[in-house]
Amino acid sequence: MPRETARRGMTGRAVVSLVILAATVYLLLTTAPRLGLDLRGGTQIVLETKDSPTATAGPETTDRTLEVLRRRVDALGVAEPMLARSGDNRIIVELPGVRDPREAVEVIGRTAQLSFHPVRGAGSASDGAVGTRVLPDESGQPIKLGPAALTGEGVDEALSSIDSQGGGWLVSVAFKGDSGRAWERLTGQAACSPPGDPARRVAIALDDKVISSPQVSPQVACGVGIVGGSTQITGRFSPAEAKDLALLINAGALPTPVEIIEQRTVGPTLGAAAIDASARAAVIGLALTALFLLAVYRLAGLIAVGALVAYAAVSYAALLAVGATLTLPGLAGFVLAIGMAVDATVLVFERAREEHAVDRGGALPRSVSRGFSGALSAIVDSNVTTLLAAGLLFWLASGPVRGFGVTLSIGVVVALFISLVFTRVLLHLTMRGAVARKPRLSGLTHEGRVRRWVNRRDPEFLARPRRWLMVAGSVVIAAVTGLLVAGPNLGVEFTGGRVIEYATSAPVDVEQVRDAVSEAGFPRAVVQLSGDKDISVRTEPIDEAATERIRTAVAGVAGDATEIRDEQIGPSLGAELRTKAIIALGLAVLAQLVYLAVRFDWRLGLATVAALAQDVLIILGIFAWLGKSMDGVFLAALLTVIGYSVNDSVVVFDRVREVRGQRRKEPFARVVGTAVLQTLPRTINTGIGVLFVLGALLFLGDGSLADFALALLLGLVAGTVSTVATAGPVAILLDRRWPGAGRPVSKAPRARKRDDNGAVV
Repeated sequence: MPRETARRGMTGRAVVSLVILAATVYLLLTTAPRLGLDLRGGTQIVLETKDSPTATAGPETTDRTLEVLRRRVDALGVAEPMLARSGDNRIIVELPGVRDPREAVEVIGRTAQLSFHPVRGAGSASDGAVGTRVLPDESGQPIKLGPAALTGEGVDEALSSIDSQGGGWLVSVAFKGDSGRAWERLTGQAACSPPGDPARRVAIALDDKVISSPQVSPQVACGVGIVGGSTQITGRFSPAEAKDLALLINAGALPTPVEIIEQRTVGPTLGAAAIDASARAAVIGLALTALFLLAVYRLAGLIAVGALVAYAAVSYAALLAVGATLTLPGLAGFVLAIGMAVDATVLVFERAREEHAVDRGGALPRSVSRGFSGALSAIVDSNVTTLLAAGLLFWLASGPVRGFGVTLSIGVVVALFISLVFTRVLLHLTMRGAVARKPRLSGLTHEGRVRRWVNRRDPEFLARPRRWLMVAGSVVIAAVTGLLVAGPNLGVEFTGGRVIEYATSAPVDVEQVRDAVSEAGFPRAVVQLSGDKDISVRTEPIDEAATERIRTAVAGVAGDATEIRDEQIGPSLGAELRTKAIIALGLAVLAQLVYLAVRFDWRLGLATVAALAQDVLIILGIFAWLGKSMDGVFLAALLTVIGYSVNDSVVVFDRVREVRGQRRKEPFARVVGTAVLQTLPRTINTGIGVLFVLGALLFLGDGSLADFALALLLGLVAGTVSTVATAGPVAILLDRRWPGAGRPVSKAPRARKRDDNGAVV
């Protein structure tokens, strides 16, 4: 019966794999990718804030307007946009891959001041009492409106849905705080007028236009009003109109009105040569990773390569399905995820080798099955901790950090499917027949050089944890000194910079202009085509001498360059976005700590977080000492490093829990040392696979990805070392202070009942 159950389970996995692969092929053949501003360009909109009766246009109000616009752009589904303040009261919005720019302009540019008014009665053009206004209702009939009883600031949430009673679409509005009681008073006052009287209506206006003026139901008593803190806006909306209205209400009203100054198309910020170089580097890195797997694991390595190809295809199809916008750093991170996806497969292979060594001469399929069973907890725990972080980044952050959460979530879910379902099916089909009779062909029957070296090591190397922590602490102090002395070199996304635009007499090759500006001493400047033949250069804050060098470089290629625009721009990653990202990241780390405390032990959770903090500080410190720019690309790399660091510690601590369950009387330092040594082959093989990809991106890719690859390379080394030098020693010291780290919870044995037959011995 168990064999029949296992056969059915394997058949189910095979069917699920075929269905997902078929859907993947369909998406790859029918869905076009949405490319970001760096790869394809997009639409640029320049807005100018205007004074209103309640606010004056200036830097502060413009910054608040920018954050509202960012929420609207996010709600439109536009990923990876660029928004920055230009001067005191202008905002530059660049949108990649917008299908209908006119719709985007209409939604973005609306002030969206929502207000709820009492209706004083039918109106006429001659009505003009103090405190009242005459506006046409949704049918065009004039009505007199009293002062606003509440505004859109009192709305908690708005949702568009189908009107099940009258047909069409409506928008449901939920109020928050005292606004619910204000709505009760407004509708209770209207209910005092008889049915049919215009004064029994309540008007809902958006930007001084009545969009709905429903009559209060006869069932509502005078002075009582509509309770419940919610209402519905009906106005014969189309699906698109209802969706846009809900979007505007949720995003909030603009603090000041905005006027669209200009709209134009902009070219990609990266050239074709840079894109080709990065693509070539990615292919070389993945090819080297595949050759390494084949050399180490033979036939099993070939299966791992097939699993990586499947992972790449399914992940890319999933990104297409959710409409993700692909940027060059995003694609580089995607390639890196392919290299890191080998981790789960390597965990299974190394565990199968261990099982085959223990069960010398045993059947190969049994060793593989036990390898999956033994590696399951490490695979699940490491991916669940990453998924917790990704989910919180998506729900709480915004902008590119939220996009990173989406991409990371997709990568984790697909990695679990590939490792636990697809790879298992392939191994089940191949590790039988001739391979089972000649198991050496599988590549899973020999220990390998690393494991033979490990077996000769003494696991007592962590017996003095304070020495390890002293070395790790000195490295952290050096890193923090770099942050304090040299200081972080924040990129344009965090600090703002300067945008200079030049008009040329004839169209020019933007690639040549980009090279000329780089040779003039501005390798990180963003050069792109603006309109038909203008050239836009965006760089960090610079003086007039530097500006002249840039103009000379542009003129050297174009023959003539007339400056038509020179403005200071604010950061595209504004204060609100940075605050949300920090809060989301802090809660993500806290959620991981709670999960590890429940799943493992609170001491091991604290040790993991300590190693994570060390990795982040080391990377920040090295970049500060080297004077490297910390921009949006660096932020993506840092978030990736955080995921890798936690993943590495979880794999080791999962083995700690297993070893301590087997060796309860051994000192904890020896248990941790044994776990580190037993997982070392997996750590080295996974690290080499990722190293090939990063090395190719660092040395063969475009210069714009050099810092990205460098940060990840440092994170790879720091994450691996910190697990041994920081996480392990911290866990050992915590166990000495509060014994019990990593000890499995054992249930008390149940006393067996025995019958008393009266016999006496």
